[in-house]
Amino acid sequence: MIEQEKWIKFILMLIACSAISALALITFFIFWEGLPVIWKIGLWDFISGLKWAPTKGKFGILPMIVGSFEVTFGAMILGVPLALLCAIYLAEFASPRTRNILKPAIEVLAGIPSVVYGFIGMMVIVPFLRNTFGGSGFSVAGCSIVLGIMILPTITSISFDALMAIPRTYREGSLALGATPWQTVKMVVLPAAKSGIVAAVILGMGRAIGETMAVIMIAGNSLIIPLTPFDPVRTLTSNIALEMGYATGDHRQALFATGIILFVVIMCLNSLANWIANKAVAK
Repeated sequence: MIEQEKWIKFILMLIACSAISALALITFFIFWEGLPVIWKIGLWDFISGLKWAPTKGKFGILPMIVGSFEVTFGAMILGVPLALLCAIYLAEFASPRTRNILKPAIEVLAGIPSVVYGFIGMMVIVPFLRNTFGGSGFSVAGCSIVLGIMILPTITSISFDALMAIPRTYREGSLALGATPWQTVKMVVLPAAKSGIVAAVILGMGRAIGETMAVIMIAGNSLIIPLTPFDPVRTLTSNIALEMGYATGDHRQALFATGIILFVVIMCLNSLANWIANKAVAK
């Protein structure tokens, strides 16, 4: 029996190491392909350059960095309040029957392919923006609306779990002191669940900044720094997806270098989320 347990432990360790090894190989490959062009161009010139013209040897990704963060920021403005309100309603005010219906329905959104979101955006959101505000309709605002919907299930689910993890005695104590249910949520439950909610927001941000297909279909993919919400935009992810199929030489390496920048940003966001979650557990 002891020998069998050792073998099971060894097999499980191999499986765990294989997952870590796959991540390590992906990381090594991206950096191996992308670092040469960063050394050649210079990191600062690469991330601060305004011109992306691979045929002329110009590889500046600042417009795409700005576009990525504008789209992500817009998605967070739209998605975070709605997701948080959904989580509060499900955790604090919904009946068990309503919760059992609404929570799975919200989580279904996570299983819808991003191309479907992009198609709906092209057919509904882009014409609405074009007819209401002018321009082509393919814009930062359109991407932000679609991404705001796409991050809903992530933020809602994690925030819901954070709220449900708060002991019921917190609520009962507040109500016993004369607070209303909403005052209890506002002044007791939300502050106690703050770390989990912040982690949910950061993970949602990582999902938004890494989205590709829906953004390609709605963004307009113009290589400019968008100055208004209704200007077209190209993000880091969409630039890689659009050009990798035919890129060669320095152009191909520059796209891998773009992936390095995106990889570092998302890893920083995930690390921050894990740190906040661990901090919450320590409390």
